[in-house]
Parts: sequence; structure tokens; C-alpha cells
Amino acid sequence: MNSVKTYTLFTDHDIYLFKEGKHYRLYERFGAHSLEKEGVSGVYFSVWAPQATKVSVIGDFNKWNSKDHILYPRWDESGIWEGFIEGLSWGTLYKYAIETAHGEMLEKSDPYALSWEQNIQAASLVSTNWYEWNDQEWIENRWKNNSLEAPISVYELHLGSWKKSGENTFLNYKDIAAELIPYVKDLGFTHVEFMPVMEYPYDPSWGYQITGFYAATSRFGSPQDLMFLIDELHKNNIGVILDWVPSHFPGDANGLHQFDGSYLYEYDDPKKGFHPEWKSYIFNYGRNEVKSFLISNAMFWLDRYHADGLRVDAVTSMLHLDYSRNEGEWEPNIFGGNVNLEAKSFLQEFNTAVYKEFGNAIITIAEESSDFPMLTKPVHDGGVGFGMKWMMGWMHDTLDYFDEEFSNRKYHHHKLTFASMYMYNENYMMPLSHDEVVHGKSSLIYKMVGDEWQKFANLRTLYVYMYTHPGAKLLFMGNEFGQTSEWNFTKSLDWDLLQYPVHKGLQTLIKDLNSIYKEEPAFYENQFQKDGFEWIEADDLENSVYVYVRKGKRRDDVFMVVLNLLPKVIDYKIGVSAGSHWEIIFNSDDERYAGSGVAPEVFDEHYEDYMRHPKSISIKLPPLAGIILKQTKDRKYKNHRSKFRK
Repeated sequence: MNSVKTYTLFTDHDIYLFKEGKHYRLYERFGAHSLEKEGVSGVYFSVWAPQATKVSVIGDFNKWNSKDHILYPRWDESGIWEGFIEGLSWGTLYKYAIETAHGEMLEKSDPYALSWEQNIQAASLVSTNWYEWNDQEWIENRWKNNSLEAPISVYELHLGSWKKSGENTFLNYKDIAAELIPYVKDLGFTHVEFMPVMEYPYDPSWGYQITGFYAATSRFGSPQDLMFLIDELHKNNIGVILDWVPSHFPGDANGLHQFDGSYLYEYDDPKKGFHPEWKSYIFNYGRNEVKSFLISNAMFWLDRYHADGLRVDAVTSMLHLDYSRNEGEWEPNIFGGNVNLEAKSFLQEFNTAVYKEFGNAIITIAEESSDFPMLTKPVHDGGVGFGMKWMMGWMHDTLDYFDEEFSNRKYHHHKLTFASMYMYNENYMMPLSHDEVVHGKSSLIYKMVGDEWQKFANLRTLYVYMYTHPGAKLLFMGNEFGQTSEWNFTKSLDWDLLQYPVHKGLQTLIKDLNSIYKEEPAFYENQFQKDGFEWIEADDLENSVYVYVRKGKRRDDVFMVVLNLLPKVIDYKIGVSAGSHWEIIFNSDDERYAGSGVAPEVFDEHYEDYMRHPKSISIKLPPLAGIILKQTKDRKYKNHRSKFRK
């Protein structure tokens, strides 16, 4: 006897939108929902499995017996199976037993489950994501903090290895909140970015091989614990960006792969549907129901978890049919090109949907390493519609340059100027991310050339360059204090390094750079506008010196940045505007940052044409350092050290 009662949460309009690829709140319908039916409490289940011949709910409540609780197929050819089971409540373990058209019996976890077990064949849990939020003030005003004209400095972290307990076990989301929030707040970051918090079975994937797209990973606690962490971050004026992975999924037996015995969520052609590099499966972006699943998932994290943005992983792999494939392993599109037109259309629909729902209160960010055009341009203008894009070219060129021997830098001088040729083509975020400190690439500090002093001086100067360059900022955990070992997801960061002055000094430098970036509008309000940046000297190969200015919207809001990328003190002449005076406000060689303590000094000025300017000043530049000068009305420029000097 079947113990399942007929019931539905779907309206005819829901079904229409689902099949059209336009239902963006499927989490309100699919999955397991605790409710009352005719005064009796229980759980409503629904799942999409159009090629199944039978679907039943199995779990600890029926000893995993597939014969007792069989769901009913809907009459509308939607492929949805549903039903109500009395007496079940939160915490019930369950899966769907799916009989395929070929007679095979599959056991699948719920694609819409809010919680999963922590094991390879994890079952789903009947759960809730109800939470009493206390971040209303942040939500009402976050459009200001997420604006393209606001300072955006992101601290990227992996929750499993930022810090661990004394037994090398995971901290709970609430414990992380107690440790992380004062740290991020003290260093002055405006946002955190969490590597995937969705449920995943395999720790070495770092969360990028997701099985539970709607479930907060139970490694660190309950859905409510994660909500508490986000809530507390918001209450401390820190935004939250989540890594989101619509690019692929693993082939775990209980996951999405061949969910009902057919290629349901993935392309059936392995030339489009299988990812050769990651051994995973690629979503079928041309199938409407899959688009509804994915865009609903994006909405879910923005809606239910109050995320302020989504950083979309591996966009390059989505957009290119030949990504990680050799000749003969991919098929061109209908125009003979290598663009996955269905993936592009999906990303346009995704961006259109989330920005329509949340406006400019949220940000979408593309991790994209090619020169695919118009990623951050509006969809109505033919763009893909992202808010920002990672500036991967800047990152590679910059790290290559700082790895060069000092005697060779003049031959690679324009690796640091090249980004200015394209930096306004898109809205860029400058990333020094987790990808650069793993898999034998070494830690960031050991990418720098020279002895220990030179390595730290290089990295301090690189950070000055990064924070004063147009664009938003992103720094991976550990980079802020010069983690010496590669990132290891199995253990905590090496926090004991902070007992050493060079590491503590680097951390202090990041704190001060964040402060300047946030307090001085010239460094952020025009960060995506051409009139916010100007080269004064971009071609001094022999001295390896770079000089540029950053400009705010006010005419008198001007800063000059000078980078000396050789380990020697030099007197340097710079062209400036007539009538301008300059105050030195920052020096990366200051002893405060464990530098050598050479104080920059403006020691002379000349009223003559120089560097295409009517006037010049002479400055003593510290070795291997970056300095920041502020244009002032008065002559405050002589013998100044960092204003952060204590």
C-alpha cells in the first residue's frame, strides 16, 4: 500500500515558467517542504525526473525501502513527481529511489535539499532555512557599498583552512564569525569572498565539485549557522560574496549525473557535456528546465542567504567549446566559431534576472581569463551583463614582472604598463587569488625575486601598485601577511608568522592601504572611468621607475604614485602641474612596515617644462618602494614621512 498522499505546490503558471526556463524561485516548490495538510503535519516532496518509470522516497523512516512511499507523476508532462508523506519532520534523512527506463534502480539525493549528510554517498536531510535576520540596515544601504563608485576591497578565504581548532578540526560557522569579523574589520577590507559554501563531497576539490547546490555545507554547521555568520558580517558593514559554480558538477552516484538514467542536467554529447580537465559534467545550458534550476539557485543564495554578490567560477570554460580540448574533441557552433552560444545566452539571462530582482544592491563577478568581449557591458547593448570581471591579464603580467631579476626588469618594463591599454574595456577586479598560491606555484612572497628583504620590499611595492591602480581589489587569505608555504586546504594558515616583524609589517601595510583606498575618493570613485588615471612617466626602463596620478571627481582631488622597482635610493625628477604642491602621505619602505626606513623627501622644484608638464619636483625615492603623494594647496611637501607613522 502506498503511504504517499497526493498534493502539489505547483500552479499551472509554475509549470509554464519552469518549462520556459523562466522560473527563478524553484526552491519554493521543489525539494522537501514541511507543512500541514488537512491538519496533519508532514513533508511534501517533489523532484524532476522525466525519464523515470517510478520514483519513491526512501530514508531512515522506512528503512530505505523503495516500495512504501511512491511519488505521483504529474499529468502535465512536466516530468515532475510529487507527494505528501505524513509524520515526517525536520532532520529526516532521505533520498529518491529512481527506476530508469532501462530498469536500473538509482538512489539520488535531492537536488533542492537544504542540507546533506557529510559522506560520499550523502543522503539529504529535511531541513529549513528559516532565520530571523538582523541586517536590515545593511540591506537597505548596501547599494552604496556595492556600487562601482565605492571602494571594494575583498578578502578571499576558504572556510575550512583559514583557521582550525587545536585538533586541526573545522570551526563552526559561528566560531568563524567570532574570529573572522574582528580580523577583517581591523584590516579594513570591505567584503569577504567565500570559496564555495555549497555542499560538496570531496575536500581536495575546495568546494568546486558541488553536489548539493542548495545546501550549505554541513562541515561547518547548519544553514542557520552560516546565516548567522553572514548576518554578523553585515552588522559590521562587511559585504559577502559567494563563489558560485554553474560551470560543471561531479559524477557522484547520488548527484546530478544521469539523474533519472538520462542526460538530464548535462549535455548528452561528451564533446560538450564532459569536462576533460576536471573529469566533471557540463550543464546543458540550452535546456530550459536546467536554466530554471541554475538561475533559481543564484536567486536562492542572494535571497535566502542575503549574499551581496556572486563570483561566477570558470566562465571561460562555459563560454568556449574548445576549452581544455584538442582538435577533434569539440564541435564548432552554427556559425563555425568556438563560442558556446547557449552558455552565453544563459549567462545573459542570469545577469538580467538577478539585477532585475536586486538592482545594483548586488554584484556579479566573472572569473574569466580570455579576452571574451563585453562581459561587463549591459545585455541590452549586446554584453553579457556582469558587474565586474577578474583582471587575469594584469595579475599574470604583474607576477611575471616581480619574478624578474633587477638587472632584467628594464627589458620587461611594460608588463606593468600594459594593463592601462585595456583597463577600461571592462569593469575589472584585480585578483591575487587562491589559484596563484597552489599546485607548485609557490606562495606569493616566494614569487618575488631577491633575498628576504628584497622579497618583502617587492611584495610591499606590488601591493602599493595594486591598491593605487584603477579597479576593485581581491586578496587571498595569507597573502596579507606573507604566508611562506603554499596554501594547504588541510591545515590552518601559519598565523605564528605574525610574531616576525617582516610579516607583521606586511599585514600593517595592507591595513594602511585599505584605509587610504577607502578614505580617499580619488582611488575609487573614478576607478572605472578614463579620467581617473594618468601616466606621468611610463617609459623609464633604465631606472625601473613608474609615475602616475589618480584623480577624483573634484578637480583638486589628485594623488601621485611613484614606484621605484630597483633596490637603490635615487633622486628623481617628476613633471607636475603649475602651482601644485605635494605632501608625501605613504611610504612602503617605512620602518612601520619592516622597511629600511629611508624617508622620501621632496627637496627641489623647478619652473620649467618637464615630462609634458610646466613644472617639476625632485624626490628622494626609497629603495624598492612605492610612495603616495597628495596634491595640496600649501607647501607641506618637505621631509614628510608616512602619515601612518606612529
